[in-house]
Amino acid sequence: METYAVRLRARGQLTLPQSVREAWEIDAGDVLTLATIDGIVILTPKQPLLPRLTEEFSAIMDGEGVSLADLLQGLEDERRELQIERKGHA
Repeated sequence: METYAVRLRARGQLTLPQSVREAWEIDAGDVLTLATIDGIVILTPKQPLLPRLTEEFSAIMDGEGVSLADLLQGLEDERRELQIERKGHA
């Protein structure tokens, strides 16, 4: 475990050491998550959700043997069925 001394500035701002920013691959404007547990502060880089969801979705599609073309065709079929249902109930 490494520890770093950081100073709290007037507006509640902290400066993360360069070595931490490089290790976490973060830049100005990136979002971090701060959690407190029994007086202990935990700061972690907030990972963008979309890339992770994309990987998970792709793995599911691969596991099911579904291609992107299959998925898009299925969506088109569903849209068509919904339009028919709506017209029938209008």
